[in-house]
Amino acid sequence: MAPVRNARVVYASIPEHFPEPGKHIIYDDSQTIDLDNVPLNGGVLVKVLVFSNDPYLRERMRDPSDTSVSFVAPFQLNEPIENYSVGRVVRSESPEFKKGDYVYGALKCQEYVVVDPKVAMRTKQFMRLEVHPDIPLSVYVGACGMPGQTAYFGWREFADPQPGDVVFVTTAAGPVGSFVVQLAKASGLKVIASTGSEKKVEFVRSLGADVVFNYKTANTEDVLKKEGPINIFWDNVGGEVLGYALANAASRAKFIECGQMSGYNTGYPAIRNVEQIFVRGLKVYGFLAYNHTYYKPDFYREIPPKVARGEIKYREDIKHGLDKLPEAIFELQKGENEGKSVIIVAEA
Repeated sequence: MAPVRNARVVYASIPEHFPEPGKHIIYDDSQTIDLDNVPLNGGVLVKVLVFSNDPYLRERMRDPSDTSVSFVAPFQLNEPIENYSVGRVVRSESPEFKKGDYVYGALKCQEYVVVDPKVAMRTKQFMRLEVHPDIPLSVYVGACGMPGQTAYFGWREFADPQPGDVVFVTTAAGPVGSFVVQLAKASGLKVIASTGSEKKVEFVRSLGADVVFNYKTANTEDVLKKEGPINIFWDNVGGEVLGYALANAASRAKFIECGQMSGYNTGYPAIRNVEQIFVRGLKVYGFLAYNHTYYKPDFYREIPPKVARGEIKYREDIKHGLDKLPEAIFELQKGENEGKSVIIVAEA
């Protein structure tokens, strides 16, 4: 077989603020790959089908020489970005995988990728995927993938919900926040939820949240004063909202710190009301999903069937083609996406 195109999305330059399509993140279709003869060296050749676009990717768009402490390593300049993806095995020299297997893991953002499964599986970043016939592949990078795992793992590990608890969830229309809203309602709790548009407000309300507001048009502090105090805060944004939550927390409330979306592009502001942590005896938990993978067997046993039955709702913002990814990254960082941002790279 003649070589075929192997398009990719490359980290081209370091953004100071929002990553601009065609400048900082570039689509490149100049490369090819010989699918029959590319060396595998004991690995597998994967055709990438679905690529996940997630907010934390912005944290990786920094100077590769940056040695500051972060939860993720920087991307390498002029190399493909990478993130969680679903693919299908085209060729395999590994006894763990066979041709036709669906796989899930952190893959380079290109149409075809050679993976060393010994390395990838050791870092828990690559696995065979059992696909439910009633679940689209795209959902395996959303509700049935890393975002869903983040919500499920964090809730299981830290929430410890009690009768009468009030929960506040930020970015509640996103793939993590919307999942947390549903977990909280399943526990019988009152849920306060914030999001960034009226359309998103409608979606979160459909999940059963008791109080939903658009933070761009309503005053977050006023809502929390009226509807709180809060016993559990699921924080995806940080910044001034974290300060409002601290000021309106119940004694011994739990703060589950999942992300700092407000600071990824413009820098991290000082946080107000930090003294409330000791004044009110708050419990503040920071976590990353990959540190709690012991919940993964429960997640895959429990969540995909619930999604298939419609018991867990989700929304997707799907674009087709890797060339759409740079613009999708920009839109996500601006909060302009409507649902889990997903790129369909190819059909199975």
